[in-house]
Amino acid sequence: MWYIDAMVVKGLATLAVLLALASAPPPLSAQTTSHSSSAQPYPPAAQATIHSSPAQQYPPAAQATSHTGSAQPYPPAQMPQSRSDCNGVPCEEQQPRVIVVPPAPTPIQWPWHERILWAAYVVLALVGYAGVMLAVSTLKKIERNTAAAADTANVAVAAANAATDTAQAALLHAQSIINAERPWILVTAEPTRGVESSFEITATNRGRSPATITSALDQVLFAADEAHLPVRPEFREVESSARFVPITLLPGESATLKTFSREDARGFCESDEKFKSIESWDERLFLVGKVLYNDLVAPAGKEAHETSWCCWYIHGKQRSALVPAGPPEYKAHT
Repeated sequence: MWYIDAMVVKGLATLAVLLALASAPPPLSAQTTSHSSSAQPYPPAAQATIHSSPAQQYPPAAQATSHTGSAQPYPPAQMPQSRSDCNGVPCEEQQPRVIVVPPAPTPIQWPWHERILWAAYVVLALVGYAGVMLAVSTLKKIERNTAAAADTANVAVAAANAATDTAQAALLHAQSIINAERPWILVTAEPTRGVESSFEITATNRGRSPATITSALDQVLFAADEAHLPVRPEFREVESSARFVPITLLPGESATLKTFSREDARGFCESDEKFKSIESWDERLFLVGKVLYNDLVAPAGKEAHETSWCCWYIHGKQRSALVPAGPPEYKAHT
């Protein structure tokens, strides 16, 4: 807005300068008249010739002469004497006194070309003022259009943000529906029926769609407690002869992945001292593993889901137990 005000002030200043130039008076043409001794500088009516005798050049009081010898207002030497002769001859013609009357002022002439120039200045000033006003009007329209465009852009950005938020909400809703309908494989340790101190590692489909288990890995770790376990378990590669056979589970179905008993615990201990430390709980035996499975209703090429599990084997004198244990990284679900 300050730019528009500056343009208005600049236009008004330009108009004032143009009007000042247009209002200046036209130059006057200097007229000179040469006077000669033979030509009369003024018309006869402007010349007044006054003829008077020498005796009329003084006031009457100066001409008074007393005929008495006792009283004279002026001494004889102070009274003017008229000249009645010119070298003994009467002067019949006296030189006239000329009084010059100034002539009337000559009217100023305004040539046509100066009138046209003045009119051109006025027209240029009007055109300049109209141009300034037109420029100001154009700048105001540009400002209004810019403000309207900015408002439109802000509205568009707000609408785009709202659309993005709506799309994200819809995506989250769709993802929640997909997660609710997808399969979920949970791994638990259950006692083996009819066998004492024996346990089964079972995978159960708790979701609403079928799943195919493509891999099941497990291993035994020894540690003083859960805090001394590795940050993430590293599973060894399985030999080709013992590769896992894929299992398809419908919703609610289960499958046994592995069995574990007291004899298996004794077999994982390399020495009797190691086994005695397990019996006395100086050292703990952890059975960890993970399961990879695919969603049958998911599009092809989608990444497989993973379920990790971890159990602590408790060795008693007569009976044993296998309970869930381990940090969150050992019990993740994706």
